Amino acid sequence: MEINKLVDLNNLRTAPQIGNRQEKKLLKELEANIFNADWITIGIMAPSDNKAIEALRSISKKYPAIKFGNLGSLHAEGGVFLKANQKTGNVFVRSENGLGEGILITCQYDEGAKESNTFGPLPLDFFT
Repeated sequence: MEINKLVDLNNLRTAPQIGNRQEKKLLKELEANIFNADWITIGIMAPSDNKAIEALRSISKKYPAIKFGNLGSLHAEGGVFLKANQKTGNVFVRSENGLGEGILITCQYDEGAKESNTFGPLPLDFFT
């Protein structure tokens, strides 16, 4: 399946492998949404807590305004779902088997009239 726009990811359970050209195109579209949002929430489906935390750190490294603390205290066994909220700085991780793999980014708005939008799943190494 050719992935040309973020909407092409909507019905996938797990992140596809994408080429460099596709990645650049998707990143440009995603950044337009992220920079327009008031804050984002991040969901990461990963095979381990370490992989999920590594993916979250890659987002913070790429975008220094998106920071999360206390990542060293997070732990869950097996497949995990990590949830991070930029506005509060809260990060939670739980064991969750049977999920796909990838990063979900939800753009949130302070104004109630604007609807939040979720993009992904993006590959775990998308922001590296």
